[in-house]
Amino acid sequence: MTGSLISTLEGRYYTDPAIFAREQANIFEKMWFCAVKSGDLAAPGDFRTVQVGRESVLIARDRHGNLNAFLNVCRHRGARICVDEAGSVKRAFQCPYHAWTYALDGKLIAAPNLTSMPDVDRVEYGLTKVHLREWLGYAWVNLADDPPSFSDDVLSAVTERLGSLEGIDGYEIDQLSVGRRIVYDVKANWKLIIENFMECYHCATIHPELTEVLPEFADGYAAQYYVGHGAEFGDDIKGFTVDGSEGFEKLAALEEERDRKYYAITIKPQVFINLVPDHVILHRMYPVAVDRTIVECDWLYAKEVVDTGRDVSRSVELFHRVNEQDFEACERCQPAMASRAYARGGVLVPSEHHIGGFHEWLVQKLESAD
Repeated sequence: MTGSLISTLEGRYYTDPAIFAREQANIFEKMWFCAVKSGDLAAPGDFRTVQVGRESVLIARDRHGNLNAFLNVCRHRGARICVDEAGSVKRAFQCPYHAWTYALDGKLIAAPNLTSMPDVDRVEYGLTKVHLREWLGYAWVNLADDPPSFSDDVLSAVTERLGSLEGIDGYEIDQLSVGRRIVYDVKANWKLIIENFMECYHCATIHPELTEVLPEFADGYAAQYYVGHGAEFGDDIKGFTVDGSEGFEKLAALEEERDRKYYAITIKPQVFINLVPDHVILHRMYPVAVDRTIVECDWLYAKEVVDTGRDVSRSVELFHRVNEQDFEACERCQPAMASRAYARGGVLVPSEHHIGGFHEWLVQKLESAD
């Protein structure tokens, strides 16, 4: 191989169910995982179930206003407590099998004949708790008994990309509201999606609308290539919209130096954050099979933009097209991962070198658990 090119992972990393199972156990079930938008669970009893690795996780707001996360498994015989993806209960969760009943904080509060078993500890036999932390207006969960540092696992990605953690503060993401949410069912391995998001070598080929707004992307260098660098809007571009027309007012706390610039952050293993002056786009990936990934994408705006019903369609359409273009490309790659032509992998050009770093990180995660 020439000095300009870098080897990729072998094709089996994208097709082998055994490797995917190891990723579930050693990455998604051990690292911090962005699960739900906190504001989606506004009232006591509101809940959502989320697949994290091989586990179904139940996240709910209790009567004190706190969010809690549990494994979605009854402590009696293992039935799934909630089969719905989202909903609300009045006071408690009840297993539909034998009616074991749990408070919103997970404590066992009732079961048939429970009073005749005074030795049963209602806390010990409550729902199995999962670590939860809120950041940027989202609930992040961790399934490990001893979770890694949130700073090392999550916040460091912001520092590495923007140069400091304070670089994200001006967007006040936790104060923004969801203006649009689109869920994509992508028939591709989760790593193909991450690799695609990390580079812009493909941008001139498949993203005509994006490169019109961000001309430097046509040269193949993604914003994530440089620490602290923001891709500047084109001279005639007024806003981060599908036609370059004017968007909304700059977010109130945003520094002038970040106006008319786009920043992208990858937070391993499953979050993308896109920062522009008047809104934020946040992707969450839910890998469900070796060749299938659910991607939930939120377009976040200042509260007054959403509350007054202002038209967000032009800004949504820009990145919706980018998403569809990217996911189609990933789906085009997925079948070829099983080809004998890709058995030893492919190659990366110099502008994609940071994908090589991602591959090294992945292999280290898998090997460290062996």
